[in-house]
Formats: sequence, structure tokens, C-alpha cells
Amino acid sequence: MAAVRRTLVRIAIVATLGAASLGCPHEDQFDGAVYHNGRLSFRAGPIPSTWQRLKMDGPLLAFHDTTSNGSVDVYAKCGEDRLDTSLLALRTQLLIGFTETNFREEKVVPFDDREALRTVIDAKLDGVPMSLDIYVYKKNGCVYDLVYVARPQRFDSGVQSFESFVAGFSALGG
Repeated sequence: MAAVRRTLVRIAIVATLGAASLGCPHEDQFDGAVYHNGRLSFRAGPIPSTWQRLKMDGPLLAFHDTTSNGSVDVYAKCGEDRLDTSLLALRTQLLIGFTETNFREEKVVPFDDREALRTVIDAKLDGVPMSLDIYVYKKNGCVYDLVYVARPQRFDSGVQSFESFVAGFSALGG
């Protein structure tokens, strides 16, 4: 599982560094507000006009933020094997492979009638500096990771849009 999460975060990083064309075609299950995939469904928060949808393997939803040249990704995995894992352990798996980590903030916050672990961090992946804003939470038998990543010098220009997206996010089924 850790290797899968590391691969997913690396995909987000590649998109952040300008390789948005790596997208892979698949059936679109997002109508601009609600994502559906079998029993898994969620409502996304507001999506600014500066976010371009990416179609790629890994995240259920992925966007390139043209303001920050960053990436916004939503991952979800349902199943009993993750429900007993702490939010901290799930977040730790996301950061495997990162070095020179500097945690700016990490706290449990109310989120979608549950608790989420929010982490804001500066780190390097393969020597490339980046900043991340991560929300990890569990609801309806699923684990959700909402991730914003951008280069440190551009991170602040996209964080407000990401926070609005997160504030409007809600799990509908799982």
C-alpha cells in the first residue's frame, strides 16, 4: 500500500512540474460537481476557472492549477483494511520518499461530520523542493486524501482556492 501511495504522490508531483500531458483516458465519472464510481461518490467543492482537469491514472480527480502551477488531487480507497489505520499512519504513507521535511502545521480538524488530519509541509522529492497541503479522513468505509502540491514560491497563490475546494467537499457514499 505504501508503494501505491508513493506512486500516486509522485504522479501529482510530475503534474506539478509541468507534465500534465501524461494523462490516460478513462471513463469520465465526474459531472463538474459530483464524482461517482459504483458505491463511491463525493461532492467536490468549488472548482475555480484556473483549474484544468487532468485525466490520469491514480487520483480520482486531478487538476492543474494554472495560478500556482500546482496540482490538486483527490484519492479515495474503500475497504475494511484501511479503517483501522490511524489518520497519522495514513498521512505518513503519503510522505514516503520525501526528504528534508519541515512540518509547518499538523492538526486534527472537523471535516464532513468527521475528523481529518490536515498537514502543511515543505519537503523535497528526488531533490525537488515542494510544498503540500494534505487532508486525510475516513468516512463511509473509505479513506480520502485531498492533496494540493506546488513549488514553495508559488504555493501561497493557490492555497485559498484549495481551501475553498476542501470546505465544499463531502463524501456521499462508499
